[in-house]
Amino acid sequence: MPTIVHEFDWPDRVVIGTVGLPGSRTFYLQVRSGAQIVSIALEKQQSALLAEKIDEMLKQLMTQEGNPFSVPATTPIELVDNDPLAQPVDEQFRTGTMTLGWDPRTAQVVIEAFPLIDDGADSEDENDPDAPDPVSRQRAEMLLVRIPVGTAQAFATRTREVVGAGRPICPRCGTPVDADGHVCTLPGDR
Repeated sequence: MPTIVHEFDWPDRVVIGTVGLPGSRTFYLQVRSGAQIVSIALEKQQSALLAEKIDEMLKQLMTQEGNPFSVPATTPIELVDNDPLAQPVDEQFRTGTMTLGWDPRTAQVVIEAFPLIDDGADSEDENDPDAPDPVSRQRAEMLLVRIPVGTAQAFATRTREVVGAGRPICPRCGTPVDADGHVCTLPGDR
């Protein structure tokens, strides 16, 4: 089966956003170019790590002698995007692995996302010689996004804000506080 590639080169919009209330939010990476919109689900930790790695990449590029890729020191105000996700959010796939790269030819950050692979094949199918192999049961698809450095910087900034807008952290134990209460369980408090 050929891989379906959702490819965006210089998209109109690329953001991380959420659906749901803090504590039960679903994170989405949403990309739009014209009328084409693709939304993929991610974990909160994947979102935070993606922003962190983009920041590291941009800082490394800025420290290169002469800053040949014109990485701005701060996020350009015209690239700030605080709008909500485009609705309705139709999940294309749930993200398993992601890669982050740099294309020096176009001075773009490259993000690739691949679906989470379900390794839990039905035990009944395991002994059936006519059952399709687990790989062929998966939809072979990926998201490929190329964005310029300013857009990448704005993306990372917004992503950090979205990740940080969740439940407040308990100052005593460091765990998230639920809306319906919190039991602080520090060692030695028994």
